[in-house]
Amino acid sequence: MPDTPKHIIDQLAALGQESRFRVFRRLMKAGPDGIPAGQLASELDILPNTLSTHLGILSRTGLVSARRDGRTLYYSADIESVSGMVEGIVADCCNGNPDLCKSLQTSKVLQCG
Repeated sequence: MPDTPKHIIDQLAALGQESRFRVFRRLMKAGPDGIPAGQLASELDILPNTLSTHLGILSRTGLVSARRDGRTLYYSADIESVSGMVEGIVADCCNGNPDLCKSLQTSKVLQCG
């Protein structure tokens, strides 16, 4: 997905709901292997149909992806997309003065992917 300003705003809007943000954080913690939807619902105490709505919103913005293994859907955060979002947010940091933004550029968030 493109990292246009509109796309980044959509991603941030998707994260702007408390339960959805909790889902996203748990998927970030799970790493690239992801976590089964049922386990995610159970761990976060979210009804399966509500979780499905949240995952759909996160998926449409490219922050989350799913893979099927038999009958089980595993969800994971799309680290490349998350990195693109963060980079898009800080791209013009400090009006081209890189010394002021060094802590953002060396952040673990930007290096995990």
